[in-house]
Amino acid sequence: MRPIRFRHRLIAGSLMLLVSCAAAAFDFKTIGAHSVILYDAPSTRGGKLYIAPSGMPVEVVLSYADWVKVRDVTGDMAWTEAKNLSAKRNVIVRVASAKVRSAPDENAPVVMLAEKNVMLELIDPEAGNWVRVRHRDGIVGYVKASDIWGI
Repeated sequence: MRPIRFRHRLIAGSLMLLVSCAAAAFDFKTIGAHSVILYDAPSTRGGKLYIAPSGMPVEVVLSYADWVKVRDVTGDMAWTEAKNLSAKRNVIVRVASAKVRSAPDENAPVVMLAEKNVMLELIDPEAGNWVRVRHRDGIVGYVKASDIWGI
């Protein structure tokens, strides 16, 4: 077995550091004011994958010039122009039925049930065990962080 040279160990170590830093910091955005086409490459010449609706949360995976590679709630990845994203934060319910409560407590009254794939506005981006959200009908409450995607 041939020993690994220092240079290769340095490169491998640097890559591991970059991967671990990237894994620790999630960058979530929202599709802006208008629906956008998502592509399979960072160009309008790329194949059109699907149309992302306004407000849909996405995780930014990679930036390349004016383009960003994003991941959606299903794990699918696609490209869009960075200008199509908004800093406003939304989340999606990923369980069959999430209980939105009046306070961040398992014993607090339920103010609404949010079914799977319902989009909620993220009011407080500080993610703990509970997250404060608002439904489009104006109902505000707390949902378990483990029941939603986008934080």
